[in-house]
Amino acid sequence: MKSWVSKATELLASSLQPPRHELNEIDWKCALSSDSKRLTEHLCAFSNYPGGGQFVFGVASDASLLGVSIADIEQIANRLTNLGRDAVEPSLQLDHMGIEFRGTDLLFVRVPESTIKPVHRRGQPMDDTFIRSGGTTRKASRQEVGAMMLQSQTPRWENLHASILMTDEQLSESLAIDPIIGMLDQPIPTNPEERLRWMADSSFIERHPSGGGYITNLGAISAAKRLALFPGLERKSVRVIVYDGLNKAKTRSETGGVHGYAIGFQGLFAFVCGLLPTSEVIEQALRQKTTVYPELALREIIANALIHQDFTIPGAGPLIEIYDDRIEVSNPGRLLPSKSLDRIIGTQPESRNEKLAGAFRMYKICEERGSGLVKAAVQAEVYGLPPIKFEQEPNHFKVTLFAPKTFAQMSPSERLNACYQHAQLRYLSSSVMTNKSLRERLKMPEKQRSMVSVLIQEALDKHLIAAANPENKSRKFAEYVPAWAASQGL
Repeated sequence: MKSWVSKATELLASSLQPPRHELNEIDWKCALSSDSKRLTEHLCAFSNYPGGGQFVFGVASDASLLGVSIADIEQIANRLTNLGRDAVEPSLQLDHMGIEFRGTDLLFVRVPESTIKPVHRRGQPMDDTFIRSGGTTRKASRQEVGAMMLQSQTPRWENLHASILMTDEQLSESLAIDPIIGMLDQPIPTNPEERLRWMADSSFIERHPSGGGYITNLGAISAAKRLALFPGLERKSVRVIVYDGLNKAKTRSETGGVHGYAIGFQGLFAFVCGLLPTSEVIEQALRQKTTVYPELALREIIANALIHQDFTIPGAGPLIEIYDDRIEVSNPGRLLPSKSLDRIIGTQPESRNEKLAGAFRMYKICEERGSGLVKAAVQAEVYGLPPIKFEQEPNHFKVTLFAPKTFAQMSPSERLNACYQHAQLRYLSSSVMTNKSLRERLKMPEKQRSMVSVLIQEALDKHLIAAANPENKSRKFAEYVPAWAASQGL
């Protein structure tokens, strides 16, 4: 028995009690009307009503039970299904079931509430819509249309279906949820129904009233055992390419991811780290190997690429490219309109994929506090790397970590960017940049103070930084902040 049927029969029984009248959730019909316009209005009204509603065919206007034939059931269901698909906007997915009620065969047609409101007649203005009121269907007022718009929920990519309708067993077999539940430090459910309930509560699946359900994009991209099995997501697997040299002329290896991001992240990160060059350091009198690139910075950059990509761009996914002197991490999509390249470090967290970002925060893969790139930039300074490079192309965003370079090896633009990023990090730490702090960041001794002074002056001339206290005329003790901080007022 479909989950909605029990409630629907209760409502019908209630409506047939004296004084016998239709309810907002129930519309009696003795037969299928030829008036498609009026049927469309009823569809709009039910889908705009909280909880939706249902037609009941085989009930006369005086509440007597007439019943319907098998042939009538097929004709009515097909006609309403077509109207729900073609005559209203957004389209509706109806459900139906023939039920014996008090010894009479009736047809129930379920019209679900739409999350996108108002549902209106296709091709007509949005205010050409209808609502249920007092057991009847009537045109909505402008105020009622406005109220529906305020309560409307635009569908997000994470909530859309990644699969066709699956059985409960197929849902469980397609997703690996145990690693994620482990990340949450929660007990792993062993009962099949409890596992399905957990998946539904986590928005990994959407259960269907008649049984089974759909895997959502959030469920597939997080926990799919094989992403390639989900149409539209097969190209969203992470690709890792290692080049021989400083360009793409010769490829050493190329590997594509298999699993969903959440269950595969630790394995992906370990795999990438295993491909990177290492150096030996002495810690507590023991010689140990460490990667040339700071693992914390790399982890934050990769996590950002997975979470903040634009999933609506087809045929493209996250890409990690390793060269002899750098590692580039790119993802489909441009920065959000509220973001800019020069302010990307330390800005307030914002994502086009809010549910995915929130889920990854709970899984401890990211923090969702806007601190990820701050940590990455700090680590780049600690390791003596050139500044992190951010690039925006027409259809992708790229972050580059460079292998260590001395000041002499850095290009003029890298030196200026190092100065600017250092001023940003100091400001975000409630501090200021000085000649000394910049020298320490660039691993330069006191005797090279004048070289750093020249760099600072160039950054001032290009309006990348500004004096923290313009009244202080001492160059030796001068303090600096990013230019945008000075313009906002300290």
